[in-house]
Amino acid sequence: MSESIVMENRIHDLSSLLHPVAIQELVERWLQEDTPSFDYGGFVVGNKKESAVLLCKSQGVLCGVPFFNAIFSKLGCYVEWYFSEGDLLEPVCTVARVTGPANKILLGERIGLNCITRASGIASIARELSDIATEAGWHGKVAGTRKTTPGFRLVEKYALLVGGVSTHRYDLSSMIMLKDNHIWSAGSISKAVSAARNVGGFSIKIEVECRSIEEATEAATAGADIVMLDNFHSQTLHDAAKQVKQSFPHVIVEASGGVTKDTLPSYFGPDVDVVSLGKLTQGYQTVDFSLKICKEGRDPSNPLVTSVSK
Repeated sequence: MSESIVMENRIHDLSSLLHPVAIQELVERWLQEDTPSFDYGGFVVGNKKESAVLLCKSQGVLCGVPFFNAIFSKLGCYVEWYFSEGDLLEPVCTVARVTGPANKILLGERIGLNCITRASGIASIARELSDIATEAGWHGKVAGTRKTTPGFRLVEKYALLVGGVSTHRYDLSSMIMLKDNHIWSAGSISKAVSAARNVGGFSIKIEVECRSIEEATEAATAGADIVMLDNFHSQTLHDAAKQVKQSFPHVIVEASGGVTKDTLPSYFGPDVDVVSLGKLTQGYQTVDFSLKICKEGRDPSNPLVTSVSK
């Protein structure tokens, strides 16, 4: 394999973004939450060596492999994968095999499934929206928001990347976003931007949420790097974005507010750089996975019961 191909594969290995200590801290927190005292079910099965298959039972993009691995590695189990992160899965398929002590497999079962079903759900809708933007030939970026699940943000932001969209700011410290409450409390957009620049300096971008072309102009004049046109009707949005770009070509224009998969294409335009939507991490459809111990005569796909024997 050529050096350039190896480097390209390395660049696209998003798991290298994840800090191992951060993952371990999450895994320990999840395990302590799920088993705060005795593992009664684990006592029943004991620590004999078993294997379990991870089955995907609905279509979706596989995501969450590093977290799933970390969970079972912590418990002394080994995971063998038959698909790669980001692959499109078609049901029903065997995605991976987990081998280790029976009690440890079951200790990590629900935590691992909770993680991978949600991460794959986010990656799946992200891939779908990314494909819509690509097929439309739009130059900009579809992005998530900070509307994430408390304690689960690392997984959700990672899943957005696997799905092919932008994470937007990770947290309040990643970028300064001045929304209506900040502006109302500060007294004006200009005052808010000035105060933000004093502490953020040259290295942190400032974004201002605007509800009119006048507010957008004030924000850009004050030195905002990004102007968010919030909750604009699509045609009004494009008119406003054009005016902003004509006067401030260096300013990034973001559209947000009420965007759905169906309305997303109406936000694409030559003067809109980013479209963000909370739907990517709120109200998404999860991907259905199950983890079943392999036993002869037992069907791990858990088929629907259609009759009761007498």
